[in-house]
Amino acid sequence: MRAARRCGVCGADGAAKYRCPRCAAAYCSVPCCKAHRERCAPQREPPAEERAAQRGLSADSAWSVADILTEEDEQDRVPLQKLRLLGESEELRGLLLNPHLRQLLLTIDQAEDKSSLMKKYMQEPLFVEFADCCLRIVEPPEKENVIPE
Repeated sequence: MRAARRCGVCGADGAAKYRCPRCAAAYCSVPCCKAHRERCAPQREPPAEERAAQRGLSADSAWSVADILTEEDEQDRVPLQKLRLLGESEELRGLLLNPHLRQLLLTIDQAEDKSSLMKKYMQEPLFVEFADCCLRIVEPPEKENVIPE
């Protein structure tokens, strides 16, 4: 676990748990986030080709999580370490062998209105099983309610 940083807005030492997705400045709270947002000057973003080269990708696939998330989405960001667990899950791989599920996921990916389509697919048992599997991997259930054996 990384050591907490000093908040760039209020100066609280060790309290900055969040980072600005535009300039990577550290801040500690919603009020500090709002104050920072008013004066944020994003760092120069390297061209897509340069970002792709740094990650070993082609320019066509040169996107990052920061490119698609807004500050409001920051709290919902899943750490890369946990995302890697999705790729290692045998249960998830088994689910993805289902051609119907793969088609559902492709349809969502290509849709303009992903939100309403997700709501519709959450009525589909196969999609719910997939979503539950993903959540169990990135957010394992708390063990506080488990009865000792």
